[in-house]
Amino acid sequence: MIGVAMSNRSAPAARGLDALADVGRALAERRREAEARLAREQAHAAAARRERELFAHSVGAVAPLKKKATPHVARPRPAPHPQQREADEAAVLAESISDEFDAESLLETDDSLAYRRPEIGPDVVRKLRRGVWALQGQLDLHGLRREEAREQLGAFLRDAARAGLRCVRVVHGKGNGSPGREPVLKGKVRHWLVQREEVLAFTQARAIDGGAGAVIVLLRPQPGARAASRPG
Repeated sequence: MIGVAMSNRSAPAARGLDALADVGRALAERRREAEARLAREQAHAAAARRERELFAHSVGAVAPLKKKATPHVARPRPAPHPQQREADEAAVLAESISDEFDAESLLETDDSLAYRRPEIGPDVVRKLRRGVWALQGQLDLHGLRREEAREQLGAFLRDAARAGLRCVRVVHGKGNGSPGREPVLKGKVRHWLVQREEVLAFTQARAIDGGAGAVIVLLRPQPGARAASRPG
């Protein structure tokens, strides 16, 4: 009986020793895994360090590049367009030539319906008729409506005066293609010319210069403009 009791008491002790042994083996396995992982990490770090040292030894000292500021490139600005000035000039041009202006009393009542400002002597008109002044420019109004012709005439006179031209020709036509064969533009052009400050005198062109279908206009000299050819 005593032997049986001792056998029964030794069995739990044996199982306890086996459990402790299992715990010890598990701890030992975890320790080996941790050591192996640490060894791998150390080996990887050592390999990376050797590569950096090899690169530094092969290339030498390396200095980082300084970051340069991006240069500002100045782009040329487009030339300003004088829109307001052009609009003002167009308004002045439209107002400076009127269809309501009565020029009949200012025209010399001969066949050529010539005109001269009060300060211009009659000899100037005679020289215009003879073609003493050389023609320096021409405007042809054939086929234009009245409003178009008025605008183009104003612009032509303004530009010609700025360019220093003294003697120009304006071709208005004889009216052969107009209704009733009436020269509508012929009378309008004379009325418009009288109203322009640039115009000193005008007269009907000679036959070789257009005859009854054109007028020769003498313009006022502009300060600083190149002198035009003058009669001898």
